[in-house]
Amino acid sequence: MTGDAAIETGELWLVILGLGLGSFGLRFVFLGLVGDRALPAWLLRHLRYTAVAVLPGLVAPMVLWPSATGGTPEPARLAAAGVTLGLGVATKNVLLSIGAGAATLGLGLWLV
Repeated sequence: MTGDAAIETGELWLVILGLGLGSFGLRFVFLGLVGDRALPAWLLRHLRYTAVAVLPGLVAPMVLWPSATGGTPEPARLAAAGVTLGLGVATKNVLLSIGAGAATLGLGLWLV
């Protein structure tokens, strides 16, 4: 490898192995150790929101701190996020919200 951020092959495989074992361990705790038992109601209630949190968690950094513009938010992305959030809260329809947000982003980027 070239550059200052080079990593030795042995170190790379050690990191890959460590991350793989950590990922397996996290999954095994829930699936292997707790998989055949009923989970408490409070935990199930919180786990329901995991899927809902994934999409905003992936999109928010791209909207608020886009690397393409040096970290300054773009009006088209902010408008698309606003439309998506507003329609999602108002209609509770995920596909309509995502579609309207995508259309707003496309229109906003086309106008700018």
